[in-house]
Amino acid sequence: MARPGSSRAALPPLLMLMLVLAQAGTAGAAGSVRLAGGLTLGGLFPVHARGAAGRACGPLKKEQGVHRLEAMLYALDRVNADPELLPGVRLGARLLDTCSRDTYALEQALSFVQALIRRRGDGDEGAVRCPGGVPPLRTAPPERVVAVVGASASSVSIMVANVLRLFAIPQISYASTAPELSDSTRYDFFSRVVPPDSYQAQAMVDIVRALGWNYVSTLASEGNYGESGVEAFVQISREAGGVCIAQSIKIPREPKPGEFNKVIKRLMETPNARGIIIFANEDDIRRVLEAAHHANLTGHFLWVGSDSWGAKTSPILNLEDVAVGAITILPKRASIDGFDQYFMTRSLENNRRNIWFAEFWEENFNCKLTSSGTQSDDTIRKCTGEERIGRDSTYEQEGKVQFVIDAVYAIAHALHSMHQALCPGLTGLCPAMETTDGRMLLQYIRAVRFNGSAGTPVMFNENGDAPGRYDIFQYQAANGSAGSGGYQAVGQWAENLRLDVEALQWSGETREVPSSLCSLPCGPGERKKMVKGVPCCWHCEPCDGYRFQVDEFTCEACPGDMRPTLNHTGCRPTPVVRLTWSSPWAAPPLLLAVLGSMATTTVVATFVRHNNTPIVRASGRELSYVLLTGIFLIYAITFLMVAEPGAAVCAARRLFLGLGTTLSYSALLTKTNRIYRIFEQGKRSVTPPPFISPTSQLAITFSLTSVQVVGVMAWLGAQPPHSVIDYEEQRTVDPEQARGVLKCDMSDLSLIGCLGYSLLLMVTCTVYAIKARGVPETFNEAKPIGFTMYTTCIIWLAFVPIFFGTAQSAEKIYIQTTTLTVSLSLSASVSLGMLYVPKTYVILFHPEQNVQKRKRSLKATSTVAAPPKGEDTEAPK
Repeated sequence: MARPGSSRAALPPLLMLMLVLAQAGTAGAAGSVRLAGGLTLGGLFPVHARGAAGRACGPLKKEQGVHRLEAMLYALDRVNADPELLPGVRLGARLLDTCSRDTYALEQALSFVQALIRRRGDGDEGAVRCPGGVPPLRTAPPERVVAVVGASASSVSIMVANVLRLFAIPQISYASTAPELSDSTRYDFFSRVVPPDSYQAQAMVDIVRALGWNYVSTLASEGNYGESGVEAFVQISREAGGVCIAQSIKIPREPKPGEFNKVIKRLMETPNARGIIIFANEDDIRRVLEAAHHANLTGHFLWVGSDSWGAKTSPILNLEDVAVGAITILPKRASIDGFDQYFMTRSLENNRRNIWFAEFWEENFNCKLTSSGTQSDDTIRKCTGEERIGRDSTYEQEGKVQFVIDAVYAIAHALHSMHQALCPGLTGLCPAMETTDGRMLLQYIRAVRFNGSAGTPVMFNENGDAPGRYDIFQYQAANGSAGSGGYQAVGQWAENLRLDVEALQWSGETREVPSSLCSLPCGPGERKKMVKGVPCCWHCEPCDGYRFQVDEFTCEACPGDMRPTLNHTGCRPTPVVRLTWSSPWAAPPLLLAVLGSMATTTVVATFVRHNNTPIVRASGRELSYVLLTGIFLIYAITFLMVAEPGAAVCAARRLFLGLGTTLSYSALLTKTNRIYRIFEQGKRSVTPPPFISPTSQLAITFSLTSVQVVGVMAWLGAQPPHSVIDYEEQRTVDPEQARGVLKCDMSDLSLIGCLGYSLLLMVTCTVYAIKARGVPETFNEAKPIGFTMYTTCIIWLAFVPIFFGTAQSAEKIYIQTTTLTVSLSLSASVSLGMLYVPKTYVILFHPEQNVQKRKRSLKATSTVAAPPKGEDTEAPK
């Protein structure tokens, strides 16, 4: 068929045919609900079931029919009462009964396009003639329907959509979920506020995978809903992999006697495929369960039902034992309290607009409004009209009420946006809105986004589909006082599955998920490696090394700070270690540090007590105390290196690691340089060289030391210190041996950098010691200083290869810390032992030698510059 406007020459015959069909359909219709308004919405609802024996309509459907129809009336009342939504515009409606049959629904839907058909046929005057030349009776023109809410069944929506698209009338369904309707090339004017079955199929695949099943069968009712749903499930499961379809069985539209017994027998041909994916209508579901019960297979099959099963009681009534364990899904929805208040206050007096409400009243309260005089009327009481819904009858809101309301509001919001664009600043309809363009309205419908009646977002994608959001239920048996049984919510699906496996119960009250498998399950810490070409079978591969089992198909490496559990099913924190006070690695450095500190303290105390004796004066008291302070700091750094790393400890390490050595070597360098300069100056003149006084020597020493202090302070300011845990340092091949190392944020290079300046001073001091090796014996400290520097250089030359050679060792933190602290203590001990221990020995044990020697003759000292005042050049030997 051509679209409107594509071939006007061909339209009149087609439109006349449509008019005839519409009139025929209207004549055979049971009526419609009409609401007057400036803009009219159509509505299609299965008020009655499909008729039998050639009849179009069957018994009334209270919930799926009347509840949903009243939901649209309720939504229209709300929209028309909202001053912010479509101000000055009243929405009307024409609501029709589809009788749950696609062909009948098509006849009914033709009445929606009567206004368009008549408009296009107005130019053909005289085409309609009455007998005897009597002019035709003019009736009120039909309302122009701008959009349609409905239908319910996918087969009905498909049939209606094919007609509405010809006249560019947008359609929004509240219940049709067939994936076929997502084809925007064929159903371009169709939208829906419920997700398509392709999402539902994805959710069912995710459920099957979550339960560990890989071998299932499918059951589908013949028709768009069942066949499309199973087709989507098969396609998605094939793409996802890991799920094999054992059998795919179709239930005929008109099943013959014994058909369902055959279905059960076919399913038992593959008994390992206990999981049954079922896309079927309520009647077919019930008859399948009955057949399973008659075959004495209660508890064998594990049903996974679509939303046609949902949380309904009718398919499982008196078959609850067969349905135990069945997992069903339902589009996420909520009960609308406002509708409950509205519907339970409906009565025969205040709801005359619903022409089927009287029939509903009789059905709901099991009474008759009028008497037909038949004998059966004597057994049925007469309605009083005073009955109340929910008080005199059971009432539970039908599940699709929310979606009917959302569909009406989606059209209302689209019309509101269209009104703002076409009638800016105006209240009520303007000429541009009176002839609503369906294509333009469709664009506004696809662009709507608002919070629906249940508070969830309402929106459409490019195909007119709503996002997929499902609740997952399981039918569970009552466990006495432990549980109430019935449908229990066990999860949700919204792009991803969230299933509470612990809440699942199965036949026999077991908590363990029954199997529906081709291959045996893999053990803990093993992943499934699929066999090529056989998607339902696999080999088991262990997750080794630092990998753990993420899911049944995946092994992943644990995060850097974790290691796998013993069975590789998860990750656990890696133990953190550090150099402790009780560690064997800490014993030698601590022993040296303690002894060295005690020795240094002894020397300092001795020097202070004998501060004015010749030996102390000859050694240069001021620089000696500075040097001894540096030696003490060198010993003290060992305690900082063993202490638990923290911000304060790490800052102290940066500051004092190089401070003691810098202070010591600055003092030695100053002293060596002074001796060298005095000796060199004495060769040329009797005038002493400058800057050899104690004050000058201290100034030079502290100036050299300040370079180290300023550098460390700048480093502390630029990069505040903190402790870190290094998980790579002891990441062994065996995860059980892996450890994290707690240490300061100092790399090997930055640690050596702290000592770099000290090493430069040491080398410079050594150079001066070599140059001053030939000074006269009068300067009796020159040679001890030289021996001290030679020995210190040897110590540090041995330290470097040991320190960097152990960088890849698992014991790196212990070896490097021990090596560094021992090297520092040895270098301090060399300085202390060669420079001050002999002097201390003389002071304490040979005080008779601690006396001033007579001055050399002028001749002997004429070539040497005189020492500064306050210092002696000689001391007792």
